[in-house]
Amino acid sequence: MIIYHLISVTLAYMIDLLVGDPPQWPHPVKWMGSMISFLEKRWNQGKQRRLKGLLMLFIVLLIPFGIVLMIVILGYKIHPLVGIIFESVIIATTIAQRSLKEASLEVYQPLKKGDLVEARRKLSYIVGRDTDFLEEGEIARGAIETVAENTSDGVTAPMFWAFIGGAPLAMVYRAANTCDSMVGHLNDRYKEFGWASAKWDDVMNWIPSRLTGIIMLIGNPPESMGYRNAWKILFRDARKHPSPNSGWGEAAVAAILGIQLGGTNYYKGMVSNRAKMGEIIHPIQAEHIIKANSILSRTVLLFLFFLLLGGILLAVTFR
Repeated sequence: MIIYHLISVTLAYMIDLLVGDPPQWPHPVKWMGSMISFLEKRWNQGKQRRLKGLLMLFIVLLIPFGIVLMIVILGYKIHPLVGIIFESVIIATTIAQRSLKEASLEVYQPLKKGDLVEARRKLSYIVGRDTDFLEEGEIARGAIETVAENTSDGVTAPMFWAFIGGAPLAMVYRAANTCDSMVGHLNDRYKEFGWASAKWDDVMNWIPSRLTGIIMLIGNPPESMGYRNAWKILFRDARKHPSPNSGWGEAAVAAILGIQLGGTNYYKGMVSNRAKMGEIIHPIQAEHIIKANSILSRTVLLFLFFLLLGGILLAVTFR
């Protein structure tokens, strides 16, 4: 079965590169979001919000898992090729490499032309921080941090879980990540209700995020320092991030490009000082967005190679 998973993940990677996520197409994340919103409005009130949030998480994970599992089983009963096609298409909906690149380029294009107003507006679509008064370097930093963090969240993590458990587990990961994105916040409204979603997302991202940071450095030679210093920055700075997982991608990209990520952000006028990652060898510029996308592409391709290699070794060992 693991060979089927490997073929499906590889085809899903290709489908995402060719097609991406056309906005007019139906997408499982939209349905998950509607379900989360429906349950949150009804349950995120009164007492025992943490328990209600846990129940919501269980429902949102179980329903997509059950539906996808039935579809995949039906496909493989018809014919293994049909099962692989079903899995490939479903896994592709959990991967967002093309969409991530396109979103960051939407920021890069006006930024390169000097249109800071439009670049700020485009950046506001992909980050939660205030963007109204950001200058070129800070706009570029926001886009780079988005690419760096979401290399794992949006691409390699669903590929990892698809390798482990096929399309059903990839969809469970995407459901968990969607729950965390919508309710896993530390504000008054979601602190209790979103606790389970935030913790479970941390669990599912723990291994993929670390593998992704390491593979980033393996596949992308540092531009302005030796590998020894780059590895030092990765393991030193990744743990500084408030998220136990997001820092691995950001610290790796900072080390590779010789820039510093993190710093001061504003959220609805409130200052938030994030840990700084990397060392200032180069000031951040618009071109670093293009370089971050190159790191994304090489990292995902190398991650897929390691999945294929590991899967083949496992298959041979068990046989």
